[in-house]
Amino acid sequence: MILDAAIRVTERDGSTGLTLESAAEEADVTKGGLMYHFRTRDDLLVAIQKHLPRRWEELLEAELGKPPEEATAREAVAAYTRVGAQGRASKADLAFMIESATSPELAAVWDDRISRWAAPPVSAEPQDIDLLVARLAADGLWLLEATSGVQLPAPVMEALRHRLTELTEGESDKGKSDKSE
Repeated sequence: MILDAAIRVTERDGSTGLTLESAAEEADVTKGGLMYHFRTRDDLLVAIQKHLPRRWEELLEAELGKPPEEATAREAVAAYTRVGAQGRASKADLAFMIESATSPELAAVWDDRISRWAAPPVSAEPQDIDLLVARLAADGLWLLEATSGVQLPAPVMEALRHRLTELTEGESDKGKSDKSE
């Protein structure tokens, strides 16, 4: 697919390395063939900006096992954090997300996806704050991987995943109440 090829170019060469020529070459199509779908580089960039959030949405729905509208906030955030902790960070995802911040139309695409899965809490209740902490931890892990290439040791990742599960499933609250009884 042309969009996936363009994302690979961006991952490898950065956003400045993405040209119609480089995307066509990576997709193994002619430049004319690519231009049939995307007349300009800007058309290609907009298409990628819409493709990436859809790709994340597919991963999140597969993890959740149902559309987010059918899930509780806790279930949606739990799926969001599990996907975020799977090590799927991409420099291209980050580059396009940052690029979208300068365009209200493109930012809305990302904002819509994130708000469906990990909306800010409506209260300061401990369980809502736990969900926010889990979401921010998953976002931070994603950012660490996308910007540094740091791979945390397997035992650290496993402990992190376990802790995120505790936060999203409310197990930390259960443990506190069990100890106080």
